[in-house]
Amino acid sequence: MNFLSSLNRAQIIRQLSTDHFDLTIIGGGITGAGIALDAASRGLKVALVEKKDFASGTSSKSTKLIHGGLRYLKQLEIGLVREVGQERAIVHKIAPHLVVPEKMLLPLIKEGSYGELGTSFGLWVYDILAGVEGDDKRKMLSREETLTKEPLLKKDIVTGGGFYAEYRTDDARLTIENIKTANQFGAICINYVEASDFEYNDEHQIEGVKCIDRNAEKSFIIRSKHVISAAGPWVDNLRKVDHSLEGKHLFLSKGVHIVVPHARFPVHQAVYFDVPDGRMIFAIPRNRVTYIGTTDTPYKGDINNIPVYREDVDYLLNAANNMFPTIMLTIEDVESSWAGLRPLIHEEGKSASEMSRKDELFISDSGLISIAGGKLTGFRKMAERVVDVVAKKTDQPLKRNRTEDIPLTGGIFADAEAVEKYRSHLAEQIKQLGLTDYHAKYLVGNYGKQSEEILLKMKDFPEEPLVALARAEAWYSIQNELVLTLMDFFVRRTGRLYFDLPSIEPIKSIILNDFKNYFQWDENRLLEEQKVLEDAIRETSTFQPSTGG
Repeated sequence: MNFLSSLNRAQIIRQLSTDHFDLTIIGGGITGAGIALDAASRGLKVALVEKKDFASGTSSKSTKLIHGGLRYLKQLEIGLVREVGQERAIVHKIAPHLVVPEKMLLPLIKEGSYGELGTSFGLWVYDILAGVEGDDKRKMLSREETLTKEPLLKKDIVTGGGFYAEYRTDDARLTIENIKTANQFGAICINYVEASDFEYNDEHQIEGVKCIDRNAEKSFIIRSKHVISAAGPWVDNLRKVDHSLEGKHLFLSKGVHIVVPHARFPVHQAVYFDVPDGRMIFAIPRNRVTYIGTTDTPYKGDINNIPVYREDVDYLLNAANNMFPTIMLTIEDVESSWAGLRPLIHEEGKSASEMSRKDELFISDSGLISIAGGKLTGFRKMAERVVDVVAKKTDQPLKRNRTEDIPLTGGIFADAEAVEKYRSHLAEQIKQLGLTDYHAKYLVGNYGKQSEEILLKMKDFPEEPLVALARAEAWYSIQNELVLTLMDFFVRRTGRLYFDLPSIEPIKSIILNDFKNYFQWDENRLLEEQKVLEDAIRETSTFQPSTGG
């Protein structure tokens, strides 16, 4: 049975409810997905449940960078910088099609956050801690060299620049490929299943997770020796359910990103730049768009529905226009946006941007292991630490962690050069199907070598190439990636809602009809899915006028 086919949900849930597991993971973001792969590859029998779709929380709403966190040097978090700096290279190695090199320009400005000597030293230390070699090592640039790299910069305040290496990714795709790879090692992972409560033995130790299948609205129990909560912003909610919320707790910070056409903001490379209020944000080119972010503000609203306010958008537009004065971006230029929550560990007296991004473990008297904090870049090491804790609690010997040598599905490439060769080969191949170099880059960046299965299926559809491609992607994601809704497909499997919004209108009715046929939706479900997608398209580019906490 294909445990990643959406059409096999009933059988998957039947196995979850009848088998006994070594480990159950609550949360299908990048942290939970990483734990599932680590634990399953070490020999544990693993179950994972996610109450919505995989990566539907923070893990599809980050800045989408695998980066070392240069600013953490200023906060003297040397250990964090060393760990995530080194992890960049490892994550690139296991998924070079998904984690791609991205040169970063750090303009130095008069009275800015970084001075020339401090930046030179900081980037030098950064390279040493991260083990950076060759052409990726930092270069300090003169004023003229900086403006040549990025002519759009505000010329009268630029004094020089730093040029260094980071990596760009698609956080949702990275999560999905971790889930798929964990499945290859036997992990049983399911979305749209909510952990509602725990079952305890006579010693008040957790021995099961009470679940609700939100697709069928049926309840069942997963029996498990150990339970890990990797629920991100929802971690404290589950600690409350377990009656173990005491001591440290989460502080939620909202981060907003906006997307504009690259033609309106044609940066030559990613830029990490100063904002007048003393913060720094990114402008990152990505195929046909440039995205800008992020804000960093305390959040106390509904964690299931995080709004993008007009003032969030204005803040980012003003920041970009201040540093790049000739672009003159307006609200009409914003194609789409997203807002996510950082589940930070509360530190009294510190602002959101000052709080540490380190992860922490909370282990309750009942045995519930919760992990919170951390960064996208550090997901693999976070998973290793959690499974090491489980290893100490279990009576069975576990294999050593080896996820640094396990290529993620779609990413069996020797290196970035091999990815580029494959992309060039695919570009020639797809010309016969009426597609372009852009689509080769898109396909390889999303699916790696799995693109071939999509292109083969594309030949089954009679429509013009772009429609046939979308239908083939929908078929592939339903058969192999547990897609259940239109939003799963348009946001987390293809990224179209964020990065190619204009591509949705010509295909949405056809894809909707395909989903209806695959899942045998009735008219009510069909109308509901249509409304959710249309609301999302509208909300991603129209913004509420007032704040709400």
